[in-house]
This record gives sequence, structure tokens and C-alpha cells, in this order.
Amino acid sequence: MRILITNDDGINAPGLKVLHEIATEIAGPGGEVWTVAPAFEQSGVGHCISYTHPTLIAELGPRRFAAEGSPADCVLAGIYDVMSQARPDLVLSGVNRGNNAAQNVLYSGTIGGAMEAALQGVPAIALSQFLGARTQVLSDPFEAARLHGVRVVRALLDKGLWDTNDDYQLFYNVNFPPCPAADVKGSKVVAQGWRPGTYFGVEPHNAPNGLRFLWIKGGAQQVRTGPGTDVDANMDDYIAITPMRADLTAHDRLSDLEALLA
Repeated sequence: MRILITNDDGINAPGLKVLHEIATEIAGPGGEVWTVAPAFEQSGVGHCISYTHPTLIAELGPRRFAAEGSPADCVLAGIYDVMSQARPDLVLSGVNRGNNAAQNVLYSGTIGGAMEAALQGVPAIALSQFLGARTQVLSDPFEAARLHGVRVVRALLDKGLWDTNDDYQLFYNVNFPPCPAADVKGSKVVAQGWRPGTYFGVEPHNAPNGLRFLWIKGGAQQVRTGPGTDVDANMDDYIAITPMRADLTAHDRLSDLEALLA
């Protein structure tokens, strides 16, 4: 199996090393793992692509490349340049430092990389490690992802639902709980949740030269979402697995809106 890995924390992020370990085991002795990751931090860029300017790409080692662009840019670079002779069989994005659950999904570059792969017709899985008080005391905060990642990816490849048409728009979002690996209770298939009262905001600062800057800051991450959703499963020490599509349509409102506007 030929696997392309990327992330949004950057080419030197510790989570990418964890993902490389996972991908290497999944690929097997005769497989290949290729890395195309952002040269610099790209957290929060979502599904952004560098449409209006070129992306510099550099080979750092065998099958290891850094691109000055977003995770989606990296996936495009991997498919159409780095691995152009033979497309990847699978794209793995992560392992993100922090959860990509609830509203975070909409901002996540990790999700953006997996989504772009799905749009390109390549099976894709995004993986993220929820952080919290119990992971802060661990020597390896990615412990849950490192020890359980291979099992989850293999389960999705062997038993997961994948679109049978040409575009593989279905992809998976996996969040590992904020606990030691030994405390993980199992996996749950759940919906994307919503943290009530949790929003991004800004914190203004004045520089010594008088210029005004705004820092974007997020809300509390430990706020539970509803039953059967991602954050709720993670807070109960379960791995959250969410099937996703690149479709923002509110399907449950289509018929009602059509009737109202008729």
C-alpha cells in the first residue's frame, strides 16, 4: 500500500512522527509512506488552497517533502507532483495536536487535508489527539493515538464504509480521547457535535510602536456536546469516529424551505 501523510502542525511536528509510525505499520513491509507536509504551522486554515500564488516545495529526504502551503495544498502536491507516477492508496492527515471535534472541524487544516484527498478520489482519514489534564502529565501526550491508531485505521480500511463511485467523497474524522492509552475504553461511531456557548474570539494587544494587533483565541475545549457526538465520546474515554462528506447542505431543511418559498 502507498500512503501519503500530511498535517497542519508542520513538517517537524511530533504528531506527524506518530502518524508516520502508524502509516508505516499499515503500509506493511512492501508498502511506501510518503510525507508532504506544510513547511510552517498551518493550524486553522481549514480547506484553504493557495489558488492565487505558487507553492514552494522542497525535498528534505527520501519520500519526505515540505511545501509552503496548506494541508490541502500538500495533498494536491502529493497526488499530482510527488506521487504523480502512482497515486496514493490512502491519505492520512494528522496526528493533530489537539482535538478536531465539534466546531473545530470547520476550521481544521487536518480535516481540510483529508477532505481534499476525498474530493480527489482517494480514501482519507483525519486523526487528532484530544489534550487535557490527563495528557499533560504523560511523557507522551500522543500516547492514545500512538497505541490505538493502527487498530482504528485498519478497522476502517477493512470494515468501514467507503463510497463505491469514482470520487470517494466520504472520509473519516478520528479523535483520540484526552487520557492515557490504558484508559481508552474502545471506539464509538458518533456525529459531529456542537459545544454550546463556545466560540472563537479576539484578544487585542497594543505593540510598543503603537500598532494594534488582535490575537485569535478559542473557547473552552472540555465543554461536552450532546449524547452520541464526538466530544461527548472523547470525554468518556472513547475514540470518536465520525464519517464525513464535503457537503454543507442542511438536508433536513430543504423541503421546509422549499414549501415556505413556493
